[in-house]
Amino acid sequence: MRGNVDIRLVEARVRQSRAERALAKAGLMPSLQGLVSGSARRTGGATVSPGLDASWEPDVFGQIHRGVEAASADVQAAGEDLHGAHVSLVAEVGVAYIELRTLQTRLDIAHHNEASQAETLELTQFRSQAGLVSRVDVEQARASVEQIRAQIPTLESSISQTINSLSTLAGLPPPALQATLGPAAPLPGVPGEIAVAIPADVLRQRPDVRAAERRVVAESSRVAQRSASRYPQFALSGSLGATIATGALTGGTSFVASAAGSLAQVLFDGGRIRQQVAVQTAVEEQAVASYESAVLTALLEVENALVAFENDRRRLAALTSAADAAGVAAQLALTQYTSGLSDFQTVLDTERTVLSIQDGVATTQGDRLTVLVQLYKALGGGWSPDPLAVPRKQAP
Repeated sequence: MRGNVDIRLVEARVRQSRAERALAKAGLMPSLQGLVSGSARRTGGATVSPGLDASWEPDVFGQIHRGVEAASADVQAAGEDLHGAHVSLVAEVGVAYIELRTLQTRLDIAHHNEASQAETLELTQFRSQAGLVSRVDVEQARASVEQIRAQIPTLESSISQTINSLSTLAGLPPPALQATLGPAAPLPGVPGEIAVAIPADVLRQRPDVRAAERRVVAESSRVAQRSASRYPQFALSGSLGATIATGALTGGTSFVASAAGSLAQVLFDGGRIRQQVAVQTAVEEQAVASYESAVLTALLEVENALVAFENDRRRLAALTSAADAAGVAAQLALTQYTSGLSDFQTVLDTERTVLSIQDGVATTQGDRLTVLVQLYKALGGGWSPDPLAVPRKQAP
C-alpha cells in the first residue's frame, strides 16, 4: 500500500478534489482587498490613500451551494476510487501470490516426476543390457525424461517473472523480493464452502458502485447549479479609505466610506443557459447509466465467482481421485513391465497420465484460490458490509 505507484496517483486525485471543494466553498464567503495608492507633487508634499474594498454575492438561489454539493460528492467519489484502488491492489497481489505458489507446486511435481522417470530410464537400460528389451524402450524412456526436463525452465522463468511482478506491485525494483518469495511454500488454505446467498445491500460496499452513486449526486447538483443561472444575481460591495496628505498647506487626513448593491438578470443570451442545462442533464443521465452498469457488473461478477468456486471444488475432487488411481496404475504398469507381462508403452502412458493429473490438481487448487480472491474483489473487499457505512432503511 505504501509503495505502490498507482495508489499514490489516486491519493493525489483525492487531494485535488478536496482542494476543489474548498475552492467552491470559498465562493460563499465575502472577499476583502487592501489597496494603497500614492502621489507626489513637484511643489512639495505627497498623498497616500490606503483603503479596503469588500464584495459579497449572496447565494439567494443556491447556485454556489449546489456547486459545493457537487464538489463534496466528487470528494466522496474520489475517496471511493481510492478504496477501489486498494481493493484492486490487494486482489492483484493475492492473485500473483497464488500464481507463484501454484507454479512452485507444479515445479516440484515436475522435479518429482523427472526423478521417477529417470529411475525408469535406468531400469530400461539395465534390462536392455541384459538383452530382455530392445534399444527402443531405452530411447523412449530417455525421450520421456527430456520432455519433463524441458518443462522445468519454462516454469522457473514464470516463477521469476511472477516474483518480479509482485516486487513491482510493492513499488520495489524487480529482484527485491526474490530472496523472500523464491523458496517454495504451499498454497494457502481454502474453505470447503462459502455463503451462496449474498444480500443485495452487500454489493453497495463495492467502491465502484458507491463512486458511481456519488457521481450521480454530483451531476444532479450541477444540473441545479446550471438552472440557478436563470435567476437574478445579487452583489453587495463597500469600501473604506483614507487620504493622508503631507505639506504645509494641504496636510491632514480625510476618510471616505461607501456601500452599494446591485442586481443582475440575464434578459437574453441566445439560449446559452438553456443549452448548458441540457448538456448537464445529459451528463447526469450518463452518470445514472454508469451507476446501473456498475450494479449489474457487480451482480455478474459475484454470481460468476460463486459458480466458478463450486465447479472448481467438484473438478478438484474428481482430479484428486483420478490422481490416486493414476498413481496406482503407474506402479502396477511398472511392476508388470519389470516382470515381462506388459510392454514399455503402457509404462510411459501411465507415467505421463500421472504427471498430467498431478499438474491439473495443482492448477485447479490455484484456480479455486484465485476465484476466492475474485469474489473478495467482486464484493468490494470482503464478505461483510462496511461497519462505518450509514445504515439504510430496508427497501421493499
